[in-house]
Amino acid sequence: MHKAVMVRYRTKPEAAQENQRLVEAVYRELNADDPGGLRYATFRLADGVTFVHVAAYEGEDNPLQRSAAFKEFQQDFGARSAEGPEFSDVTLVGEYGFLAGS
Repeated sequence: MHKAVMVRYRTKPEAAQENQRLVEAVYRELNADDPGGLRYATFRLADGVTFVHVAAYEGEDNPLQRSAAFKEFQQDFGARSAEGPEFSDVTLVGEYGFLAGS
């Protein structure tokens, strides 16, 4: 069974680039280590400060929680954020080449 979660938040304008750098580091680590059972995407909205993360994973444990880069991303999150995070469990209704694609 897949579980999926969406997280949305706004960063402070001066912290948006640093936030993106930290997110990109998570993806570099995931690409190098391939934890398996994880589909993950991050979007930066047009306002430049709002980020949306969507993660889908198998089982009970989110593989992101084992990522050193993700832990670094979370470490000073409060100092970077202006609003949020808002967590939402989501249910996939349909997709085309997105979460279920390789």
